Amino acid sequence: MEQDKKFLGQPRGLATLFMTEMWERFSYYGMRAILLYYMWYLISTGDLHITRAVAASIMAIYASMVYLSGAVGGYIADRILGARKTVFYGGVLIMLGHMLLALPFGSPALFASMFLIILGTGLLKPNVSSLVGTLYKTGDNARDAGFSIFVFGINLGAFLAPLIVGATQERFGYHLAFSLAAFGMLIGLIQYHFGSKKNLHEDSLYPNDPLQTEEIRPLILKVLIGFIILVLVIILMILMGWTDIQAYINLMTVIAVLVPLGYFVQIITSPKIDAIERSRVVAYIPLFLAAVLFWAIEEQGSVVLATFAKTRVDTTHFPASWFQSLNPFFIMLYTPFFAWLWTKWTKNQPSSPLKFSIGLMFAGASFLLLTLPGLLFGTAVKVSPTWLVGSWALVIIGEMLISPVGLSATTKLAPKAYMSQMMSMWFLSSAVGSALNAQFVGLYTANNEVTYFAAFGGVAVLLGILLVFLARPVHKLMQGVN
Repeated sequence: MEQDKKFLGQPRGLATLFMTEMWERFSYYGMRAILLYYMWYLISTGDLHITRAVAASIMAIYASMVYLSGAVGGYIADRILGARKTVFYGGVLIMLGHMLLALPFGSPALFASMFLIILGTGLLKPNVSSLVGTLYKTGDNARDAGFSIFVFGINLGAFLAPLIVGATQERFGYHLAFSLAAFGMLIGLIQYHFGSKKNLHEDSLYPNDPLQTEEIRPLILKVLIGFIILVLVIILMILMGWTDIQAYINLMTVIAVLVPLGYFVQIITSPKIDAIERSRVVAYIPLFLAAVLFWAIEEQGSVVLATFAKTRVDTTHFPASWFQSLNPFFIMLYTPFFAWLWTKWTKNQPSSPLKFSIGLMFAGASFLLLTLPGLLFGTAVKVSPTWLVGSWALVIIGEMLISPVGLSATTKLAPKAYMSQMMSMWFLSSAVGSALNAQFVGLYTANNEVTYFAAFGGVAVLLGILLVFLARPVHKLMQGVN
């Protein structure tokens, strides 16, 4: 690997990973910006025999499974393939998924594409981030700056994709627009293939903790048992007559909730952790639940807010899908300020629970703001785009207070024996939030718009206020961690 720093003062490998993740996010967010509208189109043509409410639930559970699959991808890289090959194979699956959507094969291609993209993103997403960490030695001061550049690449891809893909869809149709997502992933794969050979450590070709011979049979047995249980559950559902899509959405919701619950029980009851570590894990539970509620609101951007944009906002001069660029836009806009704020605010800085509580209140306020158009003008007229812009501006302030703070708190509160699994727990909060969305987003209609936004927003604000009062006892349980 070339050791000279040639990319913005960082190891050259960062350029490879920056471009890989930028193009992967371009493909994912480009596809996601128009996917709900594509399902509406298939419904209108009679190709997809579901309601728009079920389509909204599918979008939510799809996001949940994407997040949930990351736990499997991390294991495969650490124990079987190594991070570099896992990322590449994940990118191939993602590209194939987008290619299916680019072909005029209707609903069968839609669901096959989702399956491939869930698997591919699970392989790629967690491991491309871990590869960034391998570029730096322990204690290297350039690490934080390198990750900041990397995160900028994520948001740059996510920002550009809805603008380009959305405009293409409006002018040339869905399939050509989806082909842009596939092409973006192809570009990312090509530069990753050649760049990784020159710029990434050879160690990344091999697993960090390879499976030993004696571990293979127990692993196969566990996978087989899990598969048999899943098949038995599906057979039971068929016998009970639960065979529609909503029934399987419910099953995946239960799985998404049970996985982190099992993790918490395993960690808290483990003899590998001491009393202080156990106290810190208990303190993490309310933070995890707050994160679940936050992501349940934030992840509705591609479902409920996308529906609001298409049906309730005056989009005469631009596609409704362009609103999906607001999320990464505000992240890029706010990040320098919050980085400066936490650096300068060295004394009496709010604790992590207090930051979470304020973040929840901002998330709730973003939905409460959207009650006003319906209250002021009714729900039968088109309203100004500024309502959605304002909503996203508020929820991303919440994200700035919860997402990076949550990542940092997770690393500080994690027991030594469960460091990696606790990091998986943080990402599982997004999976649970999206899974719970699958049970609620289908309820949204223009007729109940005010009630819907008021209920979600009000609950978030109230729980944020509750967490203010819990902040001190939770902080005490954190045993010296801020």
